[in-house]
Amino acid sequence: MNKISKKKLYIWIGVIAVVIGVGIFLIGYKNEFNVYGISGTEKEKKISSISGEECENAGARPFAVMISSDAEARPLSGIGEADMVFEMPVVDNGFTRMMAVFQCGRPKEVGSVRSSRLDFVPLALGLDAIYAHFGGEQEVLEELNGGVIDNIDGLKYDGTYYFRKAGIPRPHNSFTNFDLLTEIATKLGYNLEGAKVSYPHDPPSRKATEGQENYVEPPAVFNKGFEVVWKYNKEANSYFRSRSGKAEMDKNTGEQVAVKNVVIMETTWSPINKDYIRVKTVGSGSATVYKDGIVINGSWGKKDDHAKMFFYDKDGKEIDFAPGSIWVEIDAHLP
Repeated sequence: MNKISKKKLYIWIGVIAVVIGVGIFLIGYKNEFNVYGISGTEKEKKISSISGEECENAGARPFAVMISSDAEARPLSGIGEADMVFEMPVVDNGFTRMMAVFQCGRPKEVGSVRSSRLDFVPLALGLDAIYAHFGGEQEVLEELNGGVIDNIDGLKYDGTYYFRKAGIPRPHNSFTNFDLLTEIATKLGYNLEGAKVSYPHDPPSRKATEGQENYVEPPAVFNKGFEVVWKYNKEANSYFRSRSGKAEMDKNTGEQVAVKNVVIMETTWSPINKDYIRVKTVGSGSATVYKDGIVINGSWGKKDDHAKMFFYDKDGKEIDFAPGSIWVEIDAHLP
């Protein structure tokens, strides 16, 4: 073989080696991104855009279901399987209501399902969720009936896609499940796939609590009688919920509600009439995030009704959550 041929051969060998090396790098790069639940690799790894956990419904559009906070409705069904929950006061004595967001979670039963409040609609819009509720105040019903968000109203589907349970007093006895919600959402022409909103997460391999002796717990929130307390369990690396001095149980599982992340979001409320208050859920304010036994001080921000709710650290960087469920306690006060 002459010198020129040898030179060409060496060049081709070099090119092939570079191509193989780049391919190996990209495979590793892709796998690393899979761990974080980022980019188009979500579908391959099926990493939830909300919880950061691997699950079958990772790419599904979430459902946001209004859930009762009334003592008559406890224990609630399904909240322990929610990927994200927003809870806030709805009257001036601190009585709360929840919006449970389900993407990975598909509990066998969800309820008690209660009425909508206008303050929750921007939170559902910010997740591009299908909003499930049972009626609502007049102002919010006008918006919902006007098509502000894809929604499934129990007032229209009582006895078909929502069902009543015996032994529970009205209006706390309305329930649904995901077979029913999926069926009616399909009939209504709502898109069920293509999650548009995601939250960043730590890699599952991160051992934040390893060697950690001290940990920080969220403060109690809401008024006495409705007081919510989260206690950190280091072995489970989770926060366990109690309400009104009792463990918050999920009726479906018989287990205490436990989550990986608790957010205390500070905001304000204003009275609108003798029955309702209006909580500020668009704008900005301070927030603290509790995960892995540590606390991150920062802020929340939501620029408009349709924008995602962001949580930032003190440097303005979006906070990475621990993979798992996120519970947002909206602690509202008079300005």
